Amino acid sequence: MNQNLEIEFKNMLTKEEFMRITNHFQLSEEHFITQENHYFDTPSFSLKEKGSALRIRKKKGCYEMTLKQPHPNGLLESNERLDEEKALSYLHNKQKLSGKISELIENMGVSVQDIIFFGTLTTKRAEIQYRNGLLVVDHSFYLGVEDFELEYEVPDEKKGYEDFLNLLKELHIPLRTTENKIKRFYKQKFKLEK
Repeated sequence: MNQNLEIEFKNMLTKEEFMRITNHFQLSEEHFITQENHYFDTPSFSLKEKGSALRIRKKKGCYEMTLKQPHPNGLLESNERLDEEKALSYLHNKQKLSGKISELIENMGVSVQDIIFFGTLTTKRAEIQYRNGLLVVDHSFYLGVEDFELEYEVPDEKKGYEDFLNLLKELHIPLRTTENKIKRFYKQKFKLEK
């Protein structure tokens, strides 16, 4: 298991703004890689209540489980590689979580016995080195929704935010309050279940 501190800024985009960014950075279809985010929580959303999120990401044929937890300077990400057999057993609720991430979940006061698979969000993603960080351009699909998002992952919060705002200004994109993908996914899921 490895851990890292995630400092990132996000901004939802319109389709036209998404196209403006892809043109500005000369991104074509081959720059985008498809990944699947499979989300987990308890039926009563115990992880969500603690500001945390659990997913298994499938990217380039590899699976990685990630637990995101609140941290004073962003989010603490704990990552654990999974083989395909184990990942699929979790996705089909055939096996309960095990390993270091399951220990972190138990330490939060959440029983891994209650964790279940909720659904999948698919993203076509392009990543670009930009200034001192990583610029991420996403086109996502989930539960009948299609959305576009710009993320900027940085090592320095103050300088990164300044660079992010300047880029938005340069491309004439307004700053928008943006929830992370899992929150958008769960909002849509609740809306569909009503």
